[in-house]
Amino acid sequence: MSNRTFTMIKPDAVRNGHIGNILQMINAAGFRIVAMKYTQISRQQAELFYEVHSARPFYGELTEFMSSGPIVAAILEKDNAVADFRTLIGATDPAKADEGTIRKKYAASVGENAVHGSDSDDNAKIEGNFFFSGLERF
Repeated sequence: MSNRTFTMIKPDAVRNGHIGNILQMINAAGFRIVAMKYTQISRQQAELFYEVHSARPFYGELTEFMSSGPIVAAILEKDNAVADFRTLIGATDPAKADEGTIRKKYAASVGENAVHGSDSDDNAKIEGNFFFSGLERF
């Protein structure tokens, strides 16, 4: 079990002005921000990041959406970080997400679901390394 996970505040949540509210929820849930940047990824970078989903029917739409505007990428630290963050963000479908979760509050749809959260300790490390060098972690 790791004490770090990776997240992205997606283009829809950035566009809708939810960065501050989402970061506040992350902090209130006891996560420490180890690394964070405001950036925009290209379509090619999105394709590489989501390569694990390349055979899935939503891959093209996902990579187009993720490269459509700025994001906030962050590495978060807390005991049981991956599982606790998955609980905090809620179900992928905001209609099925629990009350009080990030997606219930800020996501519009399955496709525009406000935040990404790593689904395993291994992926958290891979995803964090995709966006951050060792010099960018505190």
